[in-house]
Amino acid sequence: MEFLTQMLGADVARMVVGLIAIIALVSVNALFLIWMERKVAAHMQLRPGPMEVGWHGAVQTVADAVKLMGKELITPTDVDRPVYHLAPIVIFLPVLLSFLVIPFSQTLIIRDMNVGVLLILAFASLTVLAILMAGWASNNKYSVLGAIRSVAQTVAYEIPLLITLMSPILMVGSFSLADIVAAQERYWFVLTQPLAFILYIVCATAETNRAPFDLPEAESELVAGFHTEYSGMKFGLFFLAEYTNMFIVSALATIFFLGGWRGPFLPGIFWFLIKVYAIIFLLMWFRWTFPRVRFDQLITFAWKILIPLAFANLLITALIMKLR
Repeated sequence: MEFLTQMLGADVARMVVGLIAIIALVSVNALFLIWMERKVAAHMQLRPGPMEVGWHGAVQTVADAVKLMGKELITPTDVDRPVYHLAPIVIFLPVLLSFLVIPFSQTLIIRDMNVGVLLILAFASLTVLAILMAGWASNNKYSVLGAIRSVAQTVAYEIPLLITLMSPILMVGSFSLADIVAAQERYWFVLTQPLAFILYIVCATAETNRAPFDLPEAESELVAGFHTEYSGMKFGLFFLAEYTNMFIVSALATIFFLGGWRGPFLPGIFWFLIKVYAIIFLLMWFRWTFPRVRFDQLITFAWKILIPLAFANLLITALIMKLR
């Protein structure tokens, strides 16, 4: 009994330290990604971007964050107050907990669970609930339209994303993220599952509401979409969640298709982060390259093209595994 108590105490302490580290990582990562997106957009449009605050504007996002934290939290009169205040928390907490099972290296993982993939996907499904809560509670037609679009988009694109991830899982025979990386010791799965990798990147772009699939918060149509009525750090939590979700979907792509932390010379965590930020750069490249699609095109593309391709890829993978 004493041994069990000591084990539980050590486990809880590890989780607490891990959560503190995750909060620090999420904050720094979001600041860096916002600066990175500004610079990527600027250079693609042949302009310098932020330059004044720090080296090449490196501290600009820190200044913006400090300003955002000092903003007044304005609550409109006719909102559904409990749901309105709860929505930013519901969208931010799941992205924090998802980091618990992500293996940054062979040893740097807070909790290696045999259902790690299912845990991340379950937490990811709460994002659409939070967006629906924010849109409905705001009592604003633009917010409601953005929330409805987000629900339809997420339901459509979650299906091919889940089916796509089943192909590598079928090859490995495990839902553990560490096992999936370990199975890529000889070759990366992107070599044997190129279609699955492409489908995953497309679905991940839509799941994170990134252009050209950013219909839930289309600025030219819906002001700011589901978070139109939010200000201060409540708006900041939506922002943090968006960029953290980008990191999580890129981390999953790295783990499932690019060998995770595996690479020569450098420590595993460096290779992991290099691959993750390369995929994030790809998502940013999409935003500043492709025009926004119509909503009917968005839904049709998921149901008529992505889902059949994902099922076909899964069936072919299962057939090959059976024959082998």
